[in-house]
Amino acid sequence: MARKDPLRNFRFRLEIGGITQANFSEVAIGETASDVVDYRDGNEPNYVRKLSGLTKFGTVTLKWGMTDSTELESWHDAIIAGQIQTNRKQVAIIVQDEAGADKARFVITDAWPSKYTVSGLNGKGNEVLIESIELVNEGIERVQ
Repeated sequence: MARKDPLRNFRFRLEIGGITQANFSEVAIGETASDVVDYRDGNEPNYVRKLSGLTKFGTVTLKWGMTDSTELESWHDAIIAGQIQTNRKQVAIIVQDEAGADKARFVITDAWPSKYTVSGLNGKGNEVLIESIELVNEGIERVQ
């Protein structure tokens, strides 16, 4: 039987519908959770049944070192201008193995940026200036 080592968390790429920028230093995929609904008919035994309720998909946070590219910030500006319906995008997060082959794919459906942040500036520092964006969405699914 062939050995299957776990995938590493540092080798990944993103595909964002219509946006070519894909150089990210960090991606955090929020949790997906389904609400539990307690239910009991009056003629049933003395315990409640557990039914599934609404499913909530967590935000996806992207972080990257600032460059002269403004595509993601412009995407957020379009949302601020009220253009949500025309700016929902599909996002794919692809995890690669050590050889660079695609091994896992997460598809985020109908994503749009709800928050854009730039890290602080420091005249004494030497860190990279970091931009981040939070994407709300209507579905996160591992398809590979």
